[in-house]
Amino acid sequence: MNIKTSLFTLVCCLCQLAVFAQDTTAQKPTKLHQHVYPSIGGDGPILTFGDVKYGGEHVSTAPRFTLFFNMGRNYNYDFSKWMGVFSGINIKNIGIITKGSDTLDIKLKRRVYTLGVPFGIKIGDVRGQNFFFFLGGQYDLAFNYKEKQFVDGKKVKKFNEWFSDRTPLLMPSLFAGFRFYPGIGLKVQYYPNDFFNKNYKETIAGVATYPYRNVASKMFLVTLTYDFRDPFIKNYGHFKMIRN
Repeated sequence: MNIKTSLFTLVCCLCQLAVFAQDTTAQKPTKLHQHVYPSIGGDGPILTFGDVKYGGEHVSTAPRFTLFFNMGRNYNYDFSKWMGVFSGINIKNIGIITKGSDTLDIKLKRRVYTLGVPFGIKIGDVRGQNFFFFLGGQYDLAFNYKEKQFVDGKKVKKFNEWFSDRTPLLMPSLFAGFRFYPGIGLKVQYYPNDFFNKNYKETIAGVATYPYRNVASKMFLVTLTYDFRDPFIKNYGHFKMIRN
């Protein structure tokens, strides 16, 4: 699977959808109340695809599905009815599952919890939220690492580390997607850097080893996203429009 080619193709398709939605929605000119407004938004169910190589050879992987705990909060600013920007903070659970050869029934599940800050632009009906397209980038800080090892379907090893050196502390990514009323959408996200830290060192029987030195590990995520008005904020004046 060529992750970069698939991501580029999907972004082009989403751009065409956003432009079509904008052109076919005819409304009277409006004056907008503009200011920063919050919303409850983040990642819901996440499906992760890993692309792992060891010494240049592909390693068998399995898609990883996770629902908990993925949550966040966004802050938005709309320049017009058709364009805006957003940032925020979110927590999500991401990772990679690798499998052994056909003769070895070994499975490794490795994940991190991250604290992320996205920055993106919105194009489309951003005020009415009927349909709009968004894209941007994000930096994630990995604060908790967990690894599980299974042999013949039985869990034989598990450990958990806070701020582990096994993965990079900061994980940049690119994302794109679309959202429709009442705030549900679909997002694809690509992490161009390796999931594992190539410089990680561990000492076994007095010998220093680098277990990830020859490992290339990329992640591609498909996510069901959400972004709703905060029910605790009564005044949503940013949605008000004054007809000319």
